[in-house]
Amino acid sequence: MIYRFRVILDNDTDEDILRDLEIRESDSLEDLHNIIAQSFGFDGSEMASFYVSDDEWNQGEEISLFDISEGEAESKLMSNTTINDIVHEAQTKLIYVYDFFNMWTFFVELAEIVEEAEGTDYPNLMFVHGQIPDEAPIKSFEAETDEDVYGDVDDDFNLDDYDNMDFNENWN
Repeated sequence: MIYRFRVILDNDTDEDILRDLEIRESDSLEDLHNIIAQSFGFDGSEMASFYVSDDEWNQGEEISLFDISEGEAESKLMSNTTINDIVHEAQTKLIYVYDFFNMWTFFVELAEIVEEAEGTDYPNLMFVHGQIPDEAPIKSFEAETDEDVYGDVDDDFNLDDYDNMDFNENWN
């Protein structure tokens, strides 16, 4: 079977930047990484990861291009993971991050599952819309106000006033 994906650049502009592509369900996530990177004009040499996502695009389990676990529990790798192990009719969304210094972030969604077309080479770039900007869109990860983060903050609170704090200073 052939999976048709829509890949959309996460950007804050009015212009949609997307690619539609086809790939065999039995291909690896590394193959999917390669066609996404190539279709957006990247050479594919930077670190990248896929993240399983829910319907609200929350980032879940990571599947990375390289093993960066440093002796901890082994991480799931793109080269060892077939697309249909992760993506199927009940789980259609992935987040793809390319180049962790620039954080190019893409929403990848399974749009359709079709029969393989005779005479078509896969993976196949089907549709291109929009040009990728020269630099990755800047993401803001800050709360709007301190109150959003800390709730009601007592402006008279003095961090250097140890005598009036409710803890034992010599806890260690």
